[in-house]
Amino acid sequence: MKKVFLLVSIFNSISTFGQQTLPIIKAHSKNVSINDGGFLDQNAWSLSPETKPDIYIADRSSKSKWVVFYTDIDSIKVKIKPGSSFDFIILLNEKDTCYTRIVSSKSIKNSTIPSENRSDTIPFTLNQFDAIHVKGIINSTDTINLHFDIGTLDFRLTRETLGRYKSQRINQLKLGSLVWNLPNIQTANQASHGMDGRFGWRVFDEKIIEIDYDNKFIVIHNTLPKKMKGYKKSKIKFIQSLFCIESAIELNNKKYIGDFLFDTGSDLTMVIHPTWMKNQEFPNTLEVVKKSSFSDGAGKKYETIMVSIPKLSVNSFELKHIPCSILGYEGPSSAPINYFGNALLKRFNIIIDLKKDHIYLKPNSLFNTAFKMSN
Repeated sequence: MKKVFLLVSIFNSISTFGQQTLPIIKAHSKNVSINDGGFLDQNAWSLSPETKPDIYIADRSSKSKWVVFYTDIDSIKVKIKPGSSFDFIILLNEKDTCYTRIVSSKSIKNSTIPSENRSDTIPFTLNQFDAIHVKGIINSTDTINLHFDIGTLDFRLTRETLGRYKSQRINQLKLGSLVWNLPNIQTANQASHGMDGRFGWRVFDEKIIEIDYDNKFIVIHNTLPKKMKGYKKSKIKFIQSLFCIESAIELNNKKYIGDFLFDTGSDLTMVIHPTWMKNQEFPNTLEVVKKSSFSDGAGKKYETIMVSIPKLSVNSFELKHIPCSILGYEGPSSAPINYFGNALLKRFNIIIDLKKDHIYLKPNSLFNTAFKMSN
């Protein structure tokens, strides 16, 4: 089973495995659980002896971390550094050899044609659902509608869109002047209204991404822009490869600090996780404005209640009277992560440094516009 498809030379990979004595663990079942940096995913992996090597891409981390594979009878614990990989063998039922490789996500090279420009601009429109709408071109001929979703990793197209390419391969995808050859494209169970799919932060990994909501463009830089006046910097936190920053809710003169996923693909304003509320002893006395529901990127539906948060601090910038959805139960992630949707994020011009994992925010012309409680 491949977590993400990679362009790897099978011959070279097999040769590499043959040139060294590799650790071996045993298994009677094809199902394998993985603890990646402290997050355990039960039965996350299915052994595939015919895939040589079978590659697991570890969740994004700027520091060294432990990754543990658990079979039904054995385990192996591996320390993965940024940019590194580790090869080993899982022997299934004493006869099938499963060549396995753990790869740091920092090792993944994107397949864009190298740009001669220092910066490349991708124009967008902000539609009525707050989606960052970008025109993409497939195989130099077909125009599709995509939205930039920082809560997503790679390219994802809806089943309907992928169905149009059953008889031909998607060899190329173009956004603005940037081109991806043989792009890694996965299925999206859901996309924003009217979109054929979405793309995430990892397609621009090791670059600097500038999102300018005032002028409606995304700029992909090789170095930080010179004009940074008014921006405030903070550290990006990758939790299970989810793009998060730390922010604080202020209520009754007390601050409640948590991690918030950047979900530019959502038309919501803000979502908080019930486990985080419990851990923080967050009061449940806020008046319920309405009850509603929403669906995540996988199409799963969640019941919520909506309240109004009096004050929120994001990168030291304060927002007031923010509509906030509270999940009715555990929600879409095993980690207690909260969410910022694009109804909130569109109020900032954003610079994302994926070389040093920093984010810079600056209030834009939308910052002081009133929130809609329908969000």
